[in-house]
Amino acid sequence: MPFATYTAVFTQRRVAFMLLLGFSSGLPLALTTGTLQAWATVDGLDIKTIGFLTLVGSAYTLKFLWAPFMDRFVPPLLGRRRGWMLLTQLLLAIGIAMMGTQSPKNAIFALAMIAVVVAFCSASQDIAFDAYRTDVLRKEERGAGAAVSVLGYRLAMLVSGGLALVLADSFLGWQATYVLMGALMGIGVIATWFAPEPEVLVQPPRTLDEAVIGPLKDFFSRDGAILVLVLIVLYKLGDAFAGSLTTAFLIRGVGFSATEVGAINKILGLVATIVGALAGGALMTRLSLYGALMLFGLLQAVTNLGFWFLAVTPKAYWTMASVVGLENLCGGMGTAAFVAFLMTLCRVRYSATQFALLSALAAVGRTYLAGPLSGTMVESFGWGNFFIVTVFIALPGLVLLWWQRAGIEALSAEVDAAH
Repeated sequence: MPFATYTAVFTQRRVAFMLLLGFSSGLPLALTTGTLQAWATVDGLDIKTIGFLTLVGSAYTLKFLWAPFMDRFVPPLLGRRRGWMLLTQLLLAIGIAMMGTQSPKNAIFALAMIAVVVAFCSASQDIAFDAYRTDVLRKEERGAGAAVSVLGYRLAMLVSGGLALVLADSFLGWQATYVLMGALMGIGVIATWFAPEPEVLVQPPRTLDEAVIGPLKDFFSRDGAILVLVLIVLYKLGDAFAGSLTTAFLIRGVGFSATEVGAINKILGLVATIVGALAGGALMTRLSLYGALMLFGLLQAVTNLGFWFLAVTPKAYWTMASVVGLENLCGGMGTAAFVAFLMTLCRVRYSATQFALLSALAAVGRTYLAGPLSGTMVESFGWGNFFIVTVFIALPGLVLLWWQRAGIEALSAEVDAAH
């Protein structure tokens, strides 16, 4: 089949806008987390204060709390989804630039408070963007749209993470760099202004009570809803366990230097994730949703064995590059399918709230299982056996996926009909 057949979906106007909007969604995150911590470190703040700065990003994990508000109310300009996106992007541009008027050394409290507001606006932009992406993309475009969003998001992380550090350290200084990053939010403002409206406009919930209760009532009225929620937790759990200690494994378990890990694992891993997401999005134009989830889920699981291979063979750069590349490639494909799956589960009327809740649920395994348990498992089993175990951790999700294959396709068709 010609290559162009798979890639044609990326030229669709609805899909193409996901790149710029994904960039806008990803830009603020590092500016309130890693980049802010780097600025505080350079300015000489103590490690205890720097540790407290991690609380700035709490809004990202709590965004489902105010998502119903954004489902219920419609801004006066650009409609329910683009209106909220535009408002949050303008506030982000101002807030990020305002961070550049402060400094950790002289005004850490003021800087932290502004950063909290920026994180809140960024999480709110994510709510609106996830809902917009769910509403505007046609069924056959969801995989590609998810992939292009990942590309834009990752590029933004490079700009606000890596590039911002270089600019601040060697060229502009920290304050001017933050002002520049605020100006870059203009990319999202322009994209939002010209982005297309969803083809089918649905009336928002009539009351705030309906906006809170309606999404839950709608979801749990579907056949197999509980099993779908379990699947969301389990699908990428094996991948989460394997990825939770990758950097520590490559440095301590295999013996690579931090510089080598940064150059190969971080940079190559990022490129491979982007390529994998794009490849997954392209393949999903020819695969069913179930077929894509199963194929990419199997690949995610099997490639964890690459880290086992690294643990039991002599240290070599080519094996690390190959393993990291393949693991992130397949992880990117799985991410594209998984985001498309979450979009499929959301009803347009409640897409902001439902996507926020489902994506929060998807983080449960990574946050509360993989993170706390991985270190204990490595101490108990050793590095090689740990990575073999992660393959088995991935299997229950794949078995549940296979068991629910008919229900997933039926659910997809039901929600699409409602769209």
